[in-house]
Amino acid sequence: MANSPEHERVLELQDLIVGTQNVAEFLQRLSVMAAGALSRDTSGTMECGVTLKRRRRTFTVAGSSPKAVLLDEIEQRIGDGPCIEALKVKEPVLLANVDTDPRWPEYQKALADEGCRATLGVPLELGEDAAAALNFFAFESGVFTPAVIQEAVEFADLAGGAVRLAVKLGTAQSLADDLAAAMQSRTSIDLACGVIMGQNRCSQAEAMAILTKVSSNRNQKLRVVAEELLANLAGGGVRTHFDA
Repeated sequence: MANSPEHERVLELQDLIVGTQNVAEFLQRLSVMAAGALSRDTSGTMECGVTLKRRRRTFTVAGSSPKAVLLDEIEQRIGDGPCIEALKVKEPVLLANVDTDPRWPEYQKALADEGCRATLGVPLELGEDAAAALNFFAFESGVFTPAVIQEAVEFADLAGGAVRLAVKLGTAQSLADDLAAAMQSRTSIDLACGVIMGQNRCSQAEAMAILTKVSSNRNQKLRVVAEELLANLAGGGVRTHFDA
């Protein structure tokens, strides 16, 4: 088990999560890994795009190469195709040959113009309010054999858990960043109010009213007005505790 391909793949996915700075980078590297996994089982090069579905809309969020992103975005622009269908039915959807399949004629023509001959959409389950899919692109027809499709499904099963974890970690980091920014903003405003109170011998409520009025007159955020006031103080300004 320790040396099985599945175990090695799990370790690779864990390394991806640990070694990336954000969810976007993780998804980009995941698409490269997915394309590489299927390319090893076919006679040609495979590309992979990642499509995210949220609130009934789909978006291309990553690709194994600029070409993969371009191909994935064709489906988003047209609004239908195997990847979008896979997200609807929650199972793999194959377009085996752009010359013979009767579905999605506009999409298939656009693919053929880019040299793509076949695609496979494989869904990833992320939760109740979001889903994603791996969109594999082949430049030869007939490469998506049952064995290759099974390989794509098995990869997606493992990748789904990794994506869910990466999204959770990314959301947690985003919340932490937002909290830090809010604390920094609040500290600047409180310091500016203190300066106004000292200069005008007024209450905190009156100082906040003055700061708010200036913010409204200048059409600037309250935080920006507060930071400008602090920066203009004699001696080069005041640094808040949360300044980098």
